[in-house]
Amino acid sequence: MRQRLVGNSGLRVSRMGLGTRGWGADVAEEEARRILAEFLGAGGSVVETSPAYEQGRSEAMLGALVRELPTSVQDTVIISTAAGVNPHQPLGRRVDCSRRTLLADLDRTLRALGREYIDIWNVGFWDAKTPATEVVDTVEYAVRSGKVRYAGVRGYSGWQLGLTAGISAARGSGGSALIVAQAEYNLLVRRPEEELLPAVRHMEMGFFAAAPLAQGVLTGKYRSGIPHGARAEDAHRGAEVQLYFEERNDAIVDALTTAASGLGYPPSVLATAWVRDRPGVTSAIVGPKTVEQMREYIASEDIRVPQAISEAFDDITL
Repeated sequence: MRQRLVGNSGLRVSRMGLGTRGWGADVAEEEARRILAEFLGAGGSVVETSPAYEQGRSEAMLGALVRELPTSVQDTVIISTAAGVNPHQPLGRRVDCSRRTLLADLDRTLRALGREYIDIWNVGFWDAKTPATEVVDTVEYAVRSGKVRYAGVRGYSGWQLGLTAGISAARGSGGSALIVAQAEYNLLVRRPEEELLPAVRHMEMGFFAAAPLAQGVLTGKYRSGIPHGARAEDAHRGAEVQLYFEERNDAIVDALTTAASGLGYPPSVLATAWVRDRPGVTSAIVGPKTVEQMREYIASEDIRVPQAISEAFDDITL
């Protein structure tokens, strides 16, 4: 896999990242081991996780699997995780990015991963109840302590990113302590283009595109209804998937599958390649549930989306 620099930092990551959401639930340990080996064997480096995934099981599984690897291979793995979000708390209390909670989450994550430091540590979401200066103080402390190599944010809007990164940049000559933002970005969700991606470019940061297949909707598997065993069957875990079930999106999925068929690619490959090569994207974070799906994603490294197809996608999605 080709590598890209993350913003104006010296950190190099693969332009495709591996997401671990579902590890410990949809993905058993042995299959996760095979997926990770396939990803690293293809030259992948950045692996995304969070203590919010499967009540921490995904993060713990990733840490255990990385520790199994030879030291030389472990050194190539760049783990990106987050703090400040607990989806199992009642509504209104799920986001807490106070200094107390962020640092407690950081220590728990280090224990779960079995590591002395985190490569990329992200503030998990914008917290309107915590001053941005406190968030910046905490991030900078974590970096100075040696527990964190680089920092970023997830789920921020453009103005939230600009405010937070601006506070950090104003404090020192080295620019902001934040080097990357992560948000959902795919053919069905192009909101980052309106505000967030311009802010990322202005702040000279990197951008990780999450959910490039829109929780599997862009594979086309839901075109004829919800298949048995699919994530959308579950009333709780499938809520995010079902948000995509609207008439406009049906037309986009149809266009994608038609274009992919004409080019001889699976829809997942074409959709991933489209996201990966969008302006401002550093890495597209994919979440395969099987090693066969991982191989499909890896195949997208060898293709470029024809300009005519990109323009057709713009016509139907914008």
